[in-house]
Amino acid sequence: MKKLYFSSCLMSLAVAFNASAADVYIRDIQVDGLQRVENETVMSYLDIDKSKVVSEDKMDESLKHLYATGLFEDVSFSVTPDGTLVIKVVESPVIGERVFDGADKIDASLLEKEVQSMPRGTYSKAKVQEDVQRILEVYKRNGRYATAVDPKIIKRDNNTVDLIFEIEEGPAASIEKVNFVGNAHYSSDDLQNEIMSKESRWYRIFSNAENYDAEKTNYDSELLRRFYLRHGYADFRVVSSVAELSPDKTSFVLTYVLDEGPRYRVTDVAIVSEIKDVDTASLNESLLFEVGDYYNAELVEKSILEITESLGKKGFAFVDVEPKLERNPADASLVLTFTIKEGARVFVDKINITGNTRTDDDVIRREFRIAEGDAFNASKIRASRRNVENLDYFSKVDIQTVPSADSNKADINVDVQEKSTGYFNVGVGYSTVNGALVRTGVTENNFQGRGQQLGLDIGVSQRAQDYNINFTEPYFLGRRLSAGVDLFHTSEDYQDEGSYDSTSTGGRLRLGWKYTDDLSQYVRYTLRRDKIEDVADDASIYIKEEEGSYTGSIFGQTLVYDKRDSAINPKEGYYLSFGNDIAGAGGDEKFYKFDVKAYKYYTIADYYTFKLFANGGYIAGFGDKDVRLSNRYYLGGYNMRGFEYAGIGARDRYTDDALGGNWMIYTGAEMSFPIGLDELGVKGRTFVDVGMLGKPDNMDPAIVEYSSSPRVSTGVGVTWQSPMGNIDIDLAFPVVKEDYDKTEVFRLNFGTRL
Repeated sequence: MKKLYFSSCLMSLAVAFNASAADVYIRDIQVDGLQRVENETVMSYLDIDKSKVVSEDKMDESLKHLYATGLFEDVSFSVTPDGTLVIKVVESPVIGERVFDGADKIDASLLEKEVQSMPRGTYSKAKVQEDVQRILEVYKRNGRYATAVDPKIIKRDNNTVDLIFEIEEGPAASIEKVNFVGNAHYSSDDLQNEIMSKESRWYRIFSNAENYDAEKTNYDSELLRRFYLRHGYADFRVVSSVAELSPDKTSFVLTYVLDEGPRYRVTDVAIVSEIKDVDTASLNESLLFEVGDYYNAELVEKSILEITESLGKKGFAFVDVEPKLERNPADASLVLTFTIKEGARVFVDKINITGNTRTDDDVIRREFRIAEGDAFNASKIRASRRNVENLDYFSKVDIQTVPSADSNKADINVDVQEKSTGYFNVGVGYSTVNGALVRTGVTENNFQGRGQQLGLDIGVSQRAQDYNINFTEPYFLGRRLSAGVDLFHTSEDYQDEGSYDSTSTGGRLRLGWKYTDDLSQYVRYTLRRDKIEDVADDASIYIKEEEGSYTGSIFGQTLVYDKRDSAINPKEGYYLSFGNDIAGAGGDEKFYKFDVKAYKYYTIADYYTFKLFANGGYIAGFGDKDVRLSNRYYLGGYNMRGFEYAGIGARDRYTDDALGGNWMIYTGAEMSFPIGLDELGVKGRTFVDVGMLGKPDNMDPAIVEYSSSPRVSTGVGVTWQSPMGNIDIDLAFPVVKEDYDKTEVFRLNFGTRL
């Protein structure tokens, strides 16, 4: 458009000059067509003086200057026979109102910052077209590639116009498919679980993971790299990542081309120092892995941090620890050497945080392993970045180090991009234990931007209802202590198993901390009111004796050592926990209780995962109190496949009511494996379960039948990660049991969390 106007002006000028390239004597200058613009403004842009000869080139330059001001829609020059230069202008309209019509998914304030056409500014068609492209770019950054923008003007009096950008936003571009090429060791489902970009599914209505985002896709490559480096693939690289937009601009197909390389085992580790007086032998305790383990880049980085902190305590503040890998792809072996070098004597001046419009600065700062005034340390900065990313409050965390005015100081600039931290889940399903069920909940993991967690969970099934409100402060008293409170109410129907109903209402205070990244401890205090009610007339005498309400005041703790590679889908590592509770500081209950759990995972050929597990528990009353029904152990259903819920253990000979037990052992082995339906999220498994349950105290053998001998079951099953959540189907066959045990061959758990 600008070229068209300019060409018409040049044509006018050429006609006025009678197509002559000769110089022209200008006696006077006259400007016609001005309304708002001052005559002096026009003159200031002219490179022409009165009473002088002016060349055609100067005329041309002056015309360009006037047009470039944006004040005029059209400009033309002509020279009268008496030497008067007549400049005719058509002033550009002034913008009155500027409206973004149809901008529902994008805040109008974001668009206002992008466009150049401003209210009370001059209207320019060229500038408006540039604004259209800017608006489209904003929508693309927000995943809406099918957006259309049509600029329109409404003419008003006094040469003013209203500028309206009519916007058809279109749908957010979803991710139709995620393809992985070159992944021989891990399935596409495994890798899909590691990245942020998720394939579009109807049940992700409360999530934006399926919306395409270029930055998120780039970060996915980094997540894949970290995943493989954690599992021994030191040569792994993402060869390419391509996002293909569909013709209708509403969806993308993502393709990641991978080069996995061999999986390395560490065959030797050494620590060497270029700094005198460093005892490298004592630093071996800082290593978080052993010879023979698969290479793990995350543990290597953590080991560097441990070495750095250990040296800092010994007075070596300025050190750099560099890892060197010597790979032998032929036998997939790796030699790792940590070299300690003298670091630059630089201190951290300021830590500047930007982008956190909702999250408090302190929530980010407390995750840093380095503070203002500390000696600069690259490994601590990398650890700080991981800590901030692991909060899961931000879609992007960018940390840059920049020199400050002082040559021996540096600033750390932290730029984050916040994301939604609230979750809403709804589910329906069916379980052979609880029957039809409905569950819903709301969780906010960054409550009021303080990093606190607040949740409400409600579950209703045919045999149970539970309501839970919880609140957790992850940095209690400004320390690395997680403190929380729970309020709960549970009502369960045990008419089939024990001819009674049970309710429990109360609250719990929690406090937890970490000794290391793997070792944690949690303490708790629970105050609850339990009630045994609706006892059937033909119920066991032992159940009738407990009808009524009881108050429990219980202190407890759990020590956890978790070395699993994943808490959600573990394939390697182990998990150990030990817990104990004691009741009696007030209330009616008096007992002490011990629980232990152990799980071991290892994978063969990257797809066949073995799980060995053992659970044990013991509870006993003290004083003159026996252990009540609600505190006893029960085996069957969830924790012993092949048997009904509470199908194992002491049972009234006459009423057939289950009475539970005072000690329990549940152990076994399970192997999960692919069955050719990885694309659908279906895996098979086979298992062997072994369980033993002890008899409650003070029960008459003439009334109660009981055996503590082991029960054994074996079977097969499948797990389907369906659109409605996990569906577990098991066929289990008891091979060792008692005649009075209640068996269950088929078991279905239809779980449901979206």
